[in-house]
Amino acid sequence: MKTLFILNDPPYGTERSYNGLRLARALSKNEGNEIRVFLLGDAALCAKSGQKVPQGYYSIGFMLESILRRNAQVGVCGTCLEARGIQDSELIEGAHHSTMDQLAEWTEWADKVLVL
Repeated sequence: MKTLFILNDPPYGTERSYNGLRLARALSKNEGNEIRVFLLGDAALCAKSGQKVPQGYYSIGFMLESILRRNAQVGVCGTCLEARGIQDSELIEGAHHSTMDQLAEWTEWADKVLVL
């Protein structure tokens, strides 16, 4: 199954992005599933490298990296990155500066689209 996750919430402060990535991770473990994650708005901060969280607290960056290791794709809204002053060089390895055109393409590609 081809699943697109569109995340809108920041990495911390709410659990929407966290729970979306938990589901994406679980699906990515099953053979035959293809996962793509698109980060919009404050969710663009999820892909910022160098996140340091208190011991025992979840790391959104680590969660994205684990999904990427399973051949998922992670796109980050370029306009959202620019609005937050995040440079492409600050993204975790594997996440890429993306566009609404790519989001439209991924939406057509997907069997399921989950917006969180």
